[in-house]
Amino acid sequence: MAGSYGVMADDGSIDYTVHEAWNEATNVYLIVILVSFGLFMYAKRNKRKIMRIFSVPPTEGMLSEPSFYDTVSRIRLRQQVEAHPVSRKYEYQQPQSQADSVQLSLE
Repeated sequence: MAGSYGVMADDGSIDYTVHEAWNEATNVYLIVILVSFGLFMYAKRNKRKIMRIFSVPPTEGMLSEPSFYDTVSRIRLRQQVEAHPVSRKYEYQQPQSQADSVQLSLE
């Protein structure tokens, strides 16, 4: 009876073979892989719901004090908007001013 699975041997110890250990280990790994795959699919479908759990709602103190990068980007955008008409005006005047150019020569 030493070859049968899970039976008591004469000395009282359980006959636990490598085959049984391998089966139990692979079953555990299979369950872990299936649960991980299920969680991955759930997270993929419900990404917004999960991200909403971890996001912190803005407080009133944060709303009154804008971020440094927000103010820098707004300043840069305002500069670009203000410079656009000036650059267009310069582009239209450019061909006329080239006719008035003076050439310098070295003597």
